[in-house]
Amino acid sequence: MLNIKIDEEEVRKLYIDELEKHLNKLDNEKLFWNTKELEYQTSMCMNTMQKEFFFDKDFPKRKIGNKWYYPVAQTKEFLLKWINNQ
Repeated sequence: MLNIKIDEEEVRKLYIDELEKHLNKLDNEKLFWNTKELEYQTSMCMNTMQKEFFFDKDFPKRKIGNKWYYPVAQTKEFLLKWINNQ
């Protein structure tokens, strides 16, 4: 019989490292996301984002006129840290 044990924390770290490498390789033409794009990128609706992290003081967002904009690089960095802490 074969018995395999997996260190879940190590797998999680490897996954996050590989995800960060992949995101760094992507050629992102956009500097900013709007709210619709943020919803798409996170697969969350605005209500969920507001409940989970939108009002966090470290979440990067700027309101210009009536629209919210999110700097892509900073937002990705925040979201990766946020999901890792969940």
